[in-house]
Amino acid sequence: MTEPWKGAVGCLGVAVFFAMTIGIISWQAVEQPPEEWVLRGRDAGMLWERGRGALLLRALPAGRPVLAIAVGSVPATEPPPPRDRCWHDGGQFCYSWEEDAELRLSLEPPAAPGTECYGVRWTPLRPDVTLKDCFSMANVSWYGGPSILAQRWPLNAAESPAQPLVSGNLGTNPDGFGPVLERYFLGSTGVTVAVAQDVPLLLSLESHRQFCLETPAGREEPLSYQLCVTPRELFPHPHRSPVWWYRGPEGSAAKIKRGLRSLVRRLRRHRLQEGVVALGERGTAILAGTDLVAWERGKRQAPALVEPLQLWVTLSPYAAVTSPLFLRSLRGGEAAGYWLSRQPRARGSSIPLLTTWKGQLCARLNVTSEAALGWYLARARHLRQALGATYVAFEGVEGNSFLEQDVPAPAELAGDGYTEVLAAALATLGNHTIISAGSRSSHLPLFVQMRPLRSDWSHAGLKGLIPSVLHYSLLGYNFFIPDVVGGSVAGGAVGDPELFVRWLQIVTFLPVMAFGTPPWLCCDAWVLNLTRQYIQRHRDFVVPLLLKYSEEWQSLGYPIFRPAWWLSPTDPAAFTVEDEFLIGDEVLVAPITEKGQTWRDIYLPGEGHLWLDTNTARVFDGGTTLRNYSASLAEVPVFVK
Repeated sequence: MTEPWKGAVGCLGVAVFFAMTIGIISWQAVEQPPEEWVLRGRDAGMLWERGRGALLLRALPAGRPVLAIAVGSVPATEPPPPRDRCWHDGGQFCYSWEEDAELRLSLEPPAAPGTECYGVRWTPLRPDVTLKDCFSMANVSWYGGPSILAQRWPLNAAESPAQPLVSGNLGTNPDGFGPVLERYFLGSTGVTVAVAQDVPLLLSLESHRQFCLETPAGREEPLSYQLCVTPRELFPHPHRSPVWWYRGPEGSAAKIKRGLRSLVRRLRRHRLQEGVVALGERGTAILAGTDLVAWERGKRQAPALVEPLQLWVTLSPYAAVTSPLFLRSLRGGEAAGYWLSRQPRARGSSIPLLTTWKGQLCARLNVTSEAALGWYLARARHLRQALGATYVAFEGVEGNSFLEQDVPAPAELAGDGYTEVLAAALATLGNHTIISAGSRSSHLPLFVQMRPLRSDWSHAGLKGLIPSVLHYSLLGYNFFIPDVVGGSVAGGAVGDPELFVRWLQIVTFLPVMAFGTPPWLCCDAWVLNLTRQYIQRHRDFVVPLLLKYSEEWQSLGYPIFRPAWWLSPTDPAAFTVEDEFLIGDEVLVAPITEKGQTWRDIYLPGEGHLWLDTNTARVFDGGTTLRNYSASLAEVPVFVK
């Protein structure tokens, strides 16, 4: 028989054990802070927020919030303790969610003096794990990344579903990303996000909430990017003469030549005889079919088609399967090497990867073949000489043909590899070369043709022009050619004189002025006179200013066209100004972009600076806002510091 006191002691022991266990659990729950440092540098550090499973970046010593990253690649039910598995390496932090993903944070060499950088690398531990990090827009204005159809400044107002972060043609895919794109984002808190180029990546934009980077499902690819913090909050040549696009008959070479001569006569009649006449891809192809053959046979002098103006011709890396160019390559046995091809099956031959371009079934130049690139560049040089052209523009440089057809791409053409390789090759043609896209090519001496805009007042039209200027320039593409005055995509205001004038007032201060519809066709005589005045202003005032700041861009890397926050890095009001821009630090352009308005509010950046109004000669303090500033249809507000 068991003694009663022994049973009582046993029960008491069990009770004490449970009480101690519950106490320890309660103590841990109470004592564990909601946030805990996982990696510290000299100027900043990273924390783990337990409640929502997020990485936080804070500036030291005060712990100022810089960035919050919501982590979507790990189970929400298992927030990790800050347990370092990098063997206490002071420059790294590691953690692994068993069977899901592994995280490695590391301090990295700074990208620039005064900068502190952190590497973030997620590695999936199963093929079905999708890695996804979302960067909060709360109290942060974001810039950079891709161009979009309705360009916004900052990026916070944009909306896009998850899709490959690859440049594309907004004309054929208006919901996709545009022709200028970099894997680089800049936040108003002084943080940058740079994504490794070899990472297959999807980007989604959730308006005013967050943008997300994620890897494609089922690929078992790592997600890798670099965060840099700076102490500061955020932190070719322009063309003197305008570009006139030829919009006349293109039925034959003879009709095109007559139309070009007629356009030149009209320009001379209206005292606009300086500049460049631009011929599109179709007109170039028709002329090339006759003049190139005649030039190669007789090596005669190139025709003076548009004297005293200069000629611009347009090519693309596409060839229609019914074109003489493609058929000749078939007869010469060169098709397999000259055009992008699908990977051949065992003992099979390569088949050209066919795609569509301007409504036609086409093959696309194989930029991985030295022979194909050499042939293509030689043809461009011969064509330029045969037609007497000064400028050669290349359309269709953007996009990934393999990705569009869900076909595996060669390693060198993954992502925007096609754009990068072709741009580098085209740069060898000289600094009179124009391309339609940019990705990792801002260092090349090339003009970039901006995407087409709608002929209306929306963000896909006039209102999107200044955000696009700031976006291109921030990414390093300072020498761009904006779309034609008034827009080139049919909208609700085609032929509207007010839209034409307000558009003209903006492009006057950009590297190149381009016209699709001449002012004598769309508008009254006063608009024609105003056009002459603005062309003169561009030549005498703007071009010298751009040349001055192009030297600063080359030596220091500062963009030529700058947002208002460049001079007011601590004023939250400056981060969302999308209808003004600076040229360098000394000229502020604040045009009117609302239909029917002759007034606007103008933010003058730079507290402590003085701004001279070029219209009234009055002087105003920086760091202030001018309310209801009046500007008639013939005026554009411009201030000089």
